[in-house]
Amino acid sequence: MIDLDQHQKEIQQNLRSWEAKPMLQQVYAGFYKRIVSLIHPQISGAVLEIGSGIGNLKTHLPAAICSDLFPNPWLDLVCDGYELPFAQASISHLVLFDVFHHLEAPRAFLKEARRVLAAGGRLIIFDPYISLMSFPVYGLLHHEPIAWTKPINNTEIASRPRGYYAAQGNATRLFFRRDGEPHNILQGWRIIHAEAFAAFTYLLSGGYSKPAVYPARLLPAIRALDAKLSRWPRLFGARCLVALTPDG
Repeated sequence: MIDLDQHQKEIQQNLRSWEAKPMLQQVYAGFYKRIVSLIHPQISGAVLEIGSGIGNLKTHLPAAICSDLFPNPWLDLVCDGYELPFAQASISHLVLFDVFHHLEAPRAFLKEARRVLAAGGRLIIFDPYISLMSFPVYGLLHHEPIAWTKPINNTEIASRPRGYYAAQGNATRLFFRRDGEPHNILQGWRIIHAEAFAAFTYLLSGGYSKPAVYPARLLPAIRALDAKLSRWPRLFGARCLVALTPDG
């Protein structure tokens, strides 16, 4: 397991890549637009992003509270998602962008999320989606493991010390497949939105760590291709967006 300092190193590298890749910013703008569409303005409480990284959500949702494990000038708060410094029922939305697959104990996090969310509050998760096409891409070209067959931690306690963890397949397995996984991880939650979609705009952009394989002028055409291929997410899906709300 990698030391938590790796998380901060990746943030600094991502910031440099972000500033150098305007096309990547456009790709992510489309992702954030999807997330913001699930924000319900009539739910009382603050919007909190956990694991904000370089803090891009504020560009699209200025009122959001951005947090992470390490202090950085663009963040509002340093906190651990397993131990949120908020009163019960004080948060309207929790947003996790590429964070859920870093939760080694998702059930422990969901317990804490349920505590802080207001009545009708929403947990919004944007994460990798594992399909026939994306499996080799994430498996071969990304440093984080997919962990497709590794058991998912089912405990309600996130033990210490907490190291760096990644399992890119967890969101797909828990929210879309539900095959053989301990279903009580999601006990007490209701899925109100779950979509998986093609994201060649992202995969071919090289993300934060690799060079793009298409020029910016082709971005609209690849977006159109993504829209068509998203009809078959199990074949072509690469990203997913999920919204949960406490049940009852």
